[in-house]
Amino acid sequence: MQYSAVTIQERKNAQAPHNLYILGLFLFDLFMTPAVIGLKIGMIGLLIPLFFSGSLIAYIYMRGRNGTLPWFVAAHWRLAFRRCKILMLGYALTAALVLVAWLLSSISDDANMSSIMWTAMTRIALMPTLIVVMITAVLEYSAMAQAAKGEVPDKIAAVFPPPAQ
Repeated sequence: MQYSAVTIQERKNAQAPHNLYILGLFLFDLFMTPAVIGLKIGMIGLLIPLFFSGSLIAYIYMRGRNGTLPWFVAAHWRLAFRRCKILMLGYALTAALVLVAWLLSSISDDANMSSIMWTAMTRIALMPTLIVVMITAVLEYSAMAQAAKGEVPDKIAAVFPPPAQ
């Protein structure tokens, strides 16, 4: 939906949630997670990037519900939160696969085999999150272009209708 009554400043402000989301993806999911694995902190260390990413998601959610923002800007904050929901689904799939990895490694009688299985399965378990990170990064780049053109996706406009002109 093309929204005609959008100032240049509102367009820039509408790009902010998408920029913030992409920055969070790269810092927390693509940089910090491999760093935690490389430092061999352990699986508890993976909670560090998850905490920061969760905090960013909570900020995007609260900012999108802020009643003082212009409609166009608030619509883009809500669009960014929709992408956060997709990311949380990736986190949930990864958590389920980590649980399966833990269960499979705990039933092994051989300690070495258990360690090998745990390492291999946890690396595989991170794949859903990495795939979702790549997908949502592309979606957010396109949303930044929409914000620059003064557009709001029809699904967002249907759920969060614009004010009467």
